[in-house]
Amino acid sequence: MSTWQVERQEGEDGEVTLSVAEGTPLSPWDAGAALRIVGTPRTRLEGVEKVTGSAQYAYDVRLAGQLYAGILRSPHPHARLTRVDTTAAAALPGVHAVISLADAPDIDWYDDSKLFDPTLRFAGDEVAAVAAEDEDIVADALRLVVAEYEPLPFAIDIVAALAPGATPIHEGGNVESEKTYERGDVEAGLRAADVTFDRVLTTQTAIHHSLEPHGCTVAWEGEGVTVWESTQSIFDVRQQVAEKLGLGESQVRVIKQHMGGGFGSKQIVWKQTVIAALLAKRSGRPVQLMLDREGESLAVGNRNPTRQRLRLGATADGTLTAIDVTIHQAIGAHSAGGEGSNTAGLYQTLYACPNVRTSQTGVYTNTGPAVAFRAPGYVEAAFALETGMDDLARQLGMDPLALRLTNYTGDDQSKEMPFSQPDGLRACYEKATVAFGWGETIEQPAESHRRRGVGIAAHHWVGGAGDPPGYAWVKLNPDGRADIITGTQDIGTGTRTGLAMVAAEELGFTLDQVTFHLGDTALGPYAPVSSGSATMATIGPAIRAAAAEAKAELLAAAAAFLEEPVERLSVRDGLIRVAGEPEDRATPVAAVTGSMSPHMIQTQGARGGNPEDVSIQTFGVQCAEVEVDTRTGEVTILRVVAAHDCGRIINPTTVDSQVIGGVTQGIGFALTEERVVDAATGIVLNANLEEYKVPTVSDIPGIQNVHVGIPDLKANPTGSKGIGEPPLIPTAPAIANAVFDAVGVRFYDLPLSRSRVVDALAARERQGMPA
Repeated sequence: MSTWQVERQEGEDGEVTLSVAEGTPLSPWDAGAALRIVGTPRTRLEGVEKVTGSAQYAYDVRLAGQLYAGILRSPHPHARLTRVDTTAAAALPGVHAVISLADAPDIDWYDDSKLFDPTLRFAGDEVAAVAAEDEDIVADALRLVVAEYEPLPFAIDIVAALAPGATPIHEGGNVESEKTYERGDVEAGLRAADVTFDRVLTTQTAIHHSLEPHGCTVAWEGEGVTVWESTQSIFDVRQQVAEKLGLGESQVRVIKQHMGGGFGSKQIVWKQTVIAALLAKRSGRPVQLMLDREGESLAVGNRNPTRQRLRLGATADGTLTAIDVTIHQAIGAHSAGGEGSNTAGLYQTLYACPNVRTSQTGVYTNTGPAVAFRAPGYVEAAFALETGMDDLARQLGMDPLALRLTNYTGDDQSKEMPFSQPDGLRACYEKATVAFGWGETIEQPAESHRRRGVGIAAHHWVGGAGDPPGYAWVKLNPDGRADIITGTQDIGTGTRTGLAMVAAEELGFTLDQVTFHLGDTALGPYAPVSSGSATMATIGPAIRAAAAEAKAELLAAAAAFLEEPVERLSVRDGLIRVAGEPEDRATPVAAVTGSMSPHMIQTQGARGGNPEDVSIQTFGVQCAEVEVDTRTGEVTILRVVAAHDCGRIINPTTVDSQVIGGVTQGIGFALTEERVVDAATGIVLNANLEEYKVPTVSDIPGIQNVHVGIPDLKANPTGSKGIGEPPLIPTAPAIANAVFDAVGVRFYDLPLSRSRVVDALAARERQGMPA
C-alpha cells in the first residue's frame, strides 16, 4: 500500500504550501532475476501506427472550421517597436484574427518581458500574429503588417556583452547568473603539479532541429480550451496556459499522442501556444500554429555557446592535483529554462581531485533564448575537460585510458557521498575499450594525406535518476486485459513500450495483454516533464507499484475463485497457476476478472523519494576512430564504440536506438553544426536545414553500443535509470582526441569544420612543424 505524509510549510512571505512524501514500498527486482518481459528486445508498440502514417502528431490535427496562424518576427537583434499597425492585415479576405502589441493582453513572459513587448531583444522576437483560412493568406497578411523600429546597440556574443560600456539587454546588466564552487586549494594544487594544462576552449551554438517543429492546435469550448501540442510536458503546458490566460487548470486540456523529437526545446511553453489560444478565442474557431524551420532556428531554444578557461595540474604519475575552470555561457536574450544549467558539474565529480574550483556565469546576448539541449552543460564541459585530460596524458607519455583510470572515483565529491553504483563508470571503461580494441595498432592508409587516429572520452550525467511525484493507474478488465494509464508523454523515445513492459512484467501478463494510455491531462494522473532522462526512472516505479497492488488483488480473487490458498498462486503469461499443478491446468486471468464483472480491480501507484545517502548518476565511455584528409580538412568518422550505464535495461532495442541517436547528434556537434550570426547585423545566416548542417545517413559510421546493464538496486524499484541524454556527452571530445591522434594538432574550438582543420594544418606547416 502507498504511504502518504503531508507537512505544512510556511514561506517568508506567509504563503502556505504542503510538502507531500508518498510512494509504495517495493523491493527492487533482484539483479539476477529471470525476468520474462523486461530485458528482452521489443519493437515499438506504436510502430505500425508510425510506419502506416496513422500516428497523430500535432500537425495532423484537423478540426471543423480550423484556421492557420503565423508570426511576424523582428528583423533586428535589438530594437524598440515604435509603431505596429495591423489594419490592412485584418482587412484581407480570409483573415479572422490578428494580435500585436497594440491590442494584446498584458501577459508577463520571461524575465522582465511581455508576450508582445515594445523592446525586441533578438532577431526573431515576436511582433504580431495572424490567423486565416490557409497558410498562403497568413503569409500575405503578415506582409501587410506595418511595423516601425528604432534599432538599438546589440551584442551577439559573450565578449561583446561583457565589454565595458555594452548596452544592457535587461535592467541590471548582462550577467544573468553566477555560480561558484570550491574545495581544497587550487593554487597550491597547481604549484604541486609536474605538468599543467591552461587553455581557453569554446563550444558553439547548436540548434535542436527536431524533425517535427514546435506547434499546436487550440480549440475553445465555452470557457474551456483544448490544446494539441508537440511538447515534452503536457501538464506544464496546462499549468502555463491556465496561468497566462487566467483560467483554472481544470479548464485546460492538453493532448499529445506522438512527437517527432524535442531534445529539451519542448520542455517549456513558448509564446506560440498562448498566441494560438488568443487567436482562437478572438476568431471563435480552432487555430493551428506550426513554426516553420526559420522559427525553429530563431525563437524556440538552442544549446548555448560557452567560453571556458580550464587549468589542470597533475603529478608525474598522472594524479590530478587541481581542476580550475571559469565558464561563461551565452543564454541569449532571455532566461527561458535549463540553459547550460550545470556546466560546472562534470568538473566537480568526474575525476578524483582534492582541489577543484568552478565559476559559471550566464550572460545575456541579443540572440534567441537558449534552453536545455540533451545533457545541457555536460556536453560543453566534456569537450573541454576531456580535451585537457588527453593533453595531460600526452605530456606525461601516458595512455589516455590509464590517466583516466588513475583518477577514478566512486564518490560524488561535490555531495560528499558515494555513487549508487561506485563501479558503474569502471564497467563502462572496460566494456567500451575491450570492444573497441583500445591499445591495438591501427592501420594507416596508403595515401600519405590520409591519417587515422583514435580517441576516448568519459562522462557522468546528473540526470537519469528520476524524482517524485509521478503517478500511474492500473485497471484489470473482464476480458483479462490491463489498461495502464499515466499522464506522461512519449516524446519519440519508446516510452510507451518500455513502461508497458514494466507493467506486464509485474502483473505476469504478456505484453499484448497490456494497453497503454498516455498523453492526455484529462485522462491520466500527473506525470512530470520528460527531461533529464528521467521518465523511465520516474514513471516506471509508479507503474510497477500500481501493477504489484493489482496483482495482489487479482491473486486474492483467484484464491476465492479456485478455492486455493493465495500462497500457492502465481501469474505468468496471463495465466493463474497453482503450485504443483500441471501447466495445462492454468486458469486464464479473464476467467477470474470476468467472474467479478462488473466489479473491477483498479489500483494506483506513486513514485517514492530517492535515497538520501547515495548520489544516483549515469556513466558512459566512448571510443572513436577517425580519418583526416590533410589536404581538405575533412574528418571522416570510421567507427564509434559506446558503453553507457543506465541501470537495468528495460528494452535493449530502445537503449540501442537512444545511443545511436545520441552519438549521431554528437557527431554533428563535433564536426558540422553551428548557428552562424552575422556580426554586423545580428541576423542568423543559416536558419534552415540547407545551410545548418545536421548529419545525414551518409555521415554516420558504424556505431556499436555495448550493453552494460547492471541494475541499480539503490536507485528505484525497477533498478533502471535514464539513457536519453548521456550518449551525446562524450562523442565530440572522443572525436577531437582522435583527430589529434591522427594529425598531431590539438583543437580547442568546436566544430571541427573542414576550414578550421585545414587552416590549423596549414598554420603548422608554415611554422615548419612536421606533419
